[in-house]
Amino acid sequence: MKITVAGAGYVGLVTSVCLAELGHDVICIDIQTEKIEKLQEGYSPIYEPELEPLLRKNLKEGRLYFTTNPRFAYTNADIIFIAVGTPQHVDGTANLDYVYNVAETIAVHIENDVIICTKSTVPVGTNNKINRIIDSKKLPQLQVEIISNPEFLREGSAVLDFFYGDRIVVGAINQESAGVLEQIYQPLKIPIIKTDLKSAEMIKYASNAFLATKISFVNEIARMCEKVGANIDDVAYGIGKDQRIGPYFLKAGLGYGGSCFPKDTRALMHTSGSLGHHFELLEAVIQVNNRQKSYPVFKAKEILGSLKGKKVAVLGLSFKPNTDDLREAASITVIRELLQEGASITAYDPIAIENAKKIFGNAIDYTDEISTAIQKADLTIITTEWEQIKQFPLELYSLFMREPRVIDGRNCYPLEEVQKHPLLYVSIGRPTVVNTLTKKL
Repeated sequence: MKITVAGAGYVGLVTSVCLAELGHDVICIDIQTEKIEKLQEGYSPIYEPELEPLLRKNLKEGRLYFTTNPRFAYTNADIIFIAVGTPQHVDGTANLDYVYNVAETIAVHIENDVIICTKSTVPVGTNNKINRIIDSKKLPQLQVEIISNPEFLREGSAVLDFFYGDRIVVGAINQESAGVLEQIYQPLKIPIIKTDLKSAEMIKYASNAFLATKISFVNEIARMCEKVGANIDDVAYGIGKDQRIGPYFLKAGLGYGGSCFPKDTRALMHTSGSLGHHFELLEAVIQVNNRQKSYPVFKAKEILGSLKGKKVAVLGLSFKPNTDDLREAASITVIRELLQEGASITAYDPIAIENAKKIFGNAIDYTDEISTAIQKADLTIITTEWEQIKQFPLELYSLFMREPRVIDGRNCYPLEEVQKHPLLYVSIGRPTVVNTLTKKL
């Protein structure tokens, strides 16, 4: 089929490349000329495992093309996916300007009957408005069907999620159009849930809100574990074995971040409020998550007292491993609070340094070597569970640091291994290790 994807951001680019890999002719359109030129040359603007090789393969085989020209992109498409950003306003509502602008552009350029699928995360009722926009501006003889097809791609494993996801949601008024989309996804052999437009929109928000709730819940239990001397790893394992609960999203840490959970929970909160419903549970989830990001600095002041003039190594900048995305990352909160306390910071990340520089500039130092980051540091704070950090030899903390003090915000190391080394080691919801071999402590 001839498919156009509007938006060459995270969702749009992954969707374009993967649909081309399925054998479709795909045009991806974006308004950013420089980005499109790089993509046409085979260079991805985002870091995502397995994406760039597939991008280059499908460019070479002639199934994938990038453009800024709406006439070229929309005129002959059989299906158009809307995958533009929906950033949040200051009040937490979703900014739908990009979605509605794209809808208008599509309407004035299409010349054939077409199916328009919304992949962007949008509040309930948005697809109905898209339908009205298209209907008011398209040629009257054209038949346009609107489908809600929300994405469930996780940064760091998005290509894998596209091909091996848990489910595909198709919300539609016209079941014949839903069948066309079903046919596109059929080779993936992933269960397809067919529903109405509004239910599909709500499934996306409800999914992210529930996962965010699990994360905040386990972090609250971790706080209790610290107070009573329990181990959150064992507790999470024990409750996760209950099939009604499941083991996923029960890892204690510094909370959730990224482009989805923070934005979508706030948007759902605002939608709830606009309907006259006070979503108390979700409000608490957001509060717990915001507080959790400050936990390392709170612990740092307990350990060191004043942080003024102290050298702190921050290991991990991205909000999660295998991505260069810093949106809502715990590292941002940690670094800002450390700077306010007068600490000097050297930050490590294998991928996300350039994006971090856009936020912190020259206020901190950067390195892609862990040993350089912790050199003569008074304290190390781990904020992202990169595999490079998890595999970093524990004995090197005492070798390189001024004093081997580690606050592990992601529980990267097994306690039984930590206990073999001269460390003061503080993690989330687990007993603190104060090894008697630790120097000067």
